[in-house]
Amino acid sequence: MAFKKELKTICHLAWPLLVAQITQTLMGVSDTIMAGRYSATDMAAVAIGFGFTLPIIVFIQGITLALPPIISRFNGSKQIDKVANYTHQMVWLALAFSILAVLFGFAFEPVMKYIQMEEELRRITIDYIHYILYSMPAFALYQVLRNYCEGLSITKPSMLIMGIGLFVNIPANYVLIYGKLGLPEMGGAGCGVATALVFVAMFLATWLYTFKSEKLARYNLYLKLYRPHYQDMMECMKLGLPIAMTILFEVTLFAAVAILLAPFGAIVVASHQVALNFSALMFMIPLSIGMATSIRIGHLLGEQNPEQAKIATKCAFFLGISIAVFTATLTVIGSEFIAKLYSIDPPVIELASSLLLFAAMFQFSDAIQVISGTALRGYKDTTAMFYLSFVSYWVVGMTIGCVLGLTDWIVPKMAAAGFWIGFICGLSTAAVTLGLRLKYIQAKVVQLDNINA
Repeated sequence: MAFKKELKTICHLAWPLLVAQITQTLMGVSDTIMAGRYSATDMAAVAIGFGFTLPIIVFIQGITLALPPIISRFNGSKQIDKVANYTHQMVWLALAFSILAVLFGFAFEPVMKYIQMEEELRRITIDYIHYILYSMPAFALYQVLRNYCEGLSITKPSMLIMGIGLFVNIPANYVLIYGKLGLPEMGGAGCGVATALVFVAMFLATWLYTFKSEKLARYNLYLKLYRPHYQDMMECMKLGLPIAMTILFEVTLFAAVAILLAPFGAIVVASHQVALNFSALMFMIPLSIGMATSIRIGHLLGEQNPEQAKIATKCAFFLGISIAVFTATLTVIGSEFIAKLYSIDPPVIELASSLLLFAAMFQFSDAIQVISGTALRGYKDTTAMFYLSFVSYWVVGMTIGCVLGLTDWIVPKMAAAGFWIGFICGLSTAAVTLGLRLKYIQAKVVQLDNINA
């Protein structure tokens, strides 16, 4: 009965998060497609600019992900008077990093002069980066308010507001890229302005919801302004920094592989990107389940109910692995069809189809490792996760990928296939190590609860 209850609760929390994550992905897809239809140079500028700004965006987002496990515990333990203070401390912390991002935007242009590229491409890329970085304060505030809602088990606003973001993004792209409604024709740089407008729109929409919501009224978020408090901010930082760095490790790993495959030619790189893009889309499902699990665990631990938190974790693994069986089967059966959705080039379709078979294999370990990692966030155990993820992704995964993909030491160079075997090994290592860490932390929490009882 308890298992069924937790399964239902996690599904209720996870599905709006899944819709929100997919909608966020669609924004990036729409930017690339619309800039590409304008010109190849503008699409390249958006791709390069996105590559430079993504680590900053991911880092700020990662820092704010410390908020749900903190306030979900307060909510579960009925200490709701502490929720507003910690949310305000996260606001100060996120704003500090966003201001650093704005300052980086001022210093970025001289650095770009040392990167070899066409002048037109350089100009568009710099403009795109400026617009994105100048909107980081709005993005930071949006992330804090989003995680405030999600930490209190209110996830539907994230879905709806992300929909508002997509609704703003597509027409804004069209108007700014092509210069409609009397505005100047900005090309790829217009995608940067559109994204900045999306961040502002999502912040304002989330602020309006949190200000007007009757569900959130009892938390008194806007009753008073809490000044920066060093110890509380450091508590947020201590929890959030490992989360941010862990996400950064994973993002940079896949970006680095695309660069390492460049000497093998456009077909190999394109095929790799097809398989990676589809895998990223499938990854949104276990990620959403994991995010819901983190919120649920924090709430249950606040209620002093660690046994129920263990049941919630088991439900998450059951759900994640069951879905991985379905998506992996879908990937294997439809590999050629999926590849054809991305490309009309026969060599790309053939190679991408073979890489999608590897993608099907790593969906199991990917589901286990992301649910384990996000569950550890719920237990406020993020430092060990940081080290284990680094070793798994970069020491194990990247090393095996480089040996198999770039050298003849064990087998003839496998190019992209070698790196995908590396991904499987790295993610499997993460699944085992993070799973063992989760089991250890759960046993420790239950033991402490028994002693206190």
